[in-house]
Amino acid sequence: QVRLVESGGGLVQAGGSLRLSCVASGSIFSINSMGWYRQAPGKQRELVASITSEGLTDYADFVKGRFTISRDNAKNTVWLQMNSLKPEDTADYYCNGRIATTTTTGRYFDFWGQGTQVTVSS
Repeated sequence: QVRLVESGGGLVQAGGSLRLSCVASGSIFSINSMGWYRQAPGKQRELVASITSEGLTDYADFVKGRFTISRDNAKNTVWLQMNSLKPEDTADYYCNGRIATTTTTGRYFDFWGQGTQVTVSS
């Protein structure tokens, strides 16, 4: 069993910062990419940022220059530093990991955290 647990969400004023954390635990054999997605009320879930095990990053256009994703492979942890937050960043943020478990070894599957809420007030 694999579990991803997010933390760090909350309420912040526009222009402020938050740092989200996500720790993966359980029967992990290997983690390929990790990423953050978000879903606002009435909208589809969308990719915010992702990072490979080699540290290659990808960002959605709407967060470039404001958000930074980072990762510690040894700790199975990924962070999302969010600066210059805007009201439109308000959403539930979900951690994603493409993970091979100890029973699937070479086969990777997507695992999700339970989400953490981010609210940006104007």
